[in-house]
Amino acid sequence: MKGQIIKIISDLHIVSYRNEIINCKCRGKFRKENIVPQVGDYVIFDRQKEIIEEILPRKNFFRRPKVANIDQGFLVTSLKTPDFSLNLLDKLIILMELHKVKPIICITKSDLVSAEELSGIQQILDYYRKLGYIVVFNYEVDKIKKLINNKTSVFTGQTGAGKSTLLNKLNPNLNLETGEVSIALGRGKHTTKVVELFQIDQGKILDTPGFSALDFYEYTDSDIRNAFIEFKNYPCLYKDCMHKNEHECMVKKAVSDNNIIRSRYDNYLKFIERK
Repeated sequence: MKGQIIKIISDLHIVSYRNEIINCKCRGKFRKENIVPQVGDYVIFDRQKEIIEEILPRKNFFRRPKVANIDQGFLVTSLKTPDFSLNLLDKLIILMELHKVKPIICITKSDLVSAEELSGIQQILDYYRKLGYIVVFNYEVDKIKKLINNKTSVFTGQTGAGKSTLLNKLNPNLNLETGEVSIALGRGKHTTKVVELFQIDQGKILDTPGFSALDFYEYTDSDIRNAFIEFKNYPCLYKDCMHKNEHECMVKKAVSDNNIIRSRYDNYLKFIERK
């Protein structure tokens, strides 16, 4: 039978099959062959023995947290407490691009900033919209529900940005724990303790403790460069141009001409200089 892992607790793998939930263990060969099941994995399992026999090929997967087969990622981004961070937003966007996951920017706590601040942030968000990224606000519940239909979505972002609050709005029956933000530290407590796949209407959503692998060490500088999708609109004289110290670099010119926002380019340089 074919099912999907929706939660893992120690060596117990909770598999969804049609309208059933089956608690399964894995075959012993998984450990010998260093096969690590992940939430979101589609599996072949023995219903009677409650044993997972095989992990089916993945569309994509992340190492931390261990999730697989994601269509899109909602990058839950607070404007205040915690403060709006373009560096973190770009990190999450690039992480999604590197894993072939569609990024969707989801803004929270817009009511905590002034009209003037919001206007400036909207100009920045307009740039991301022009790149083709969808931008939604957390109060646009109906719009978000349409976006998650027939998709598997992961929700991630700043701790304390309101991921669990948003998921509770999408489906009050989830009743997920939410946490306050520390005024002193400017960040929230982790309220999501395990990765779990939920069904909301016609879509599947993953709530996670957050993505801890944000340093890009396993990727080359070229991988990171190519994940900045707007750079492709400004072809340089040299195909291997890293848009850093090279002469006649069209990307650097685009930054000077304000066609690429400075924060994106500065974040790109920080990401490739990570070592």
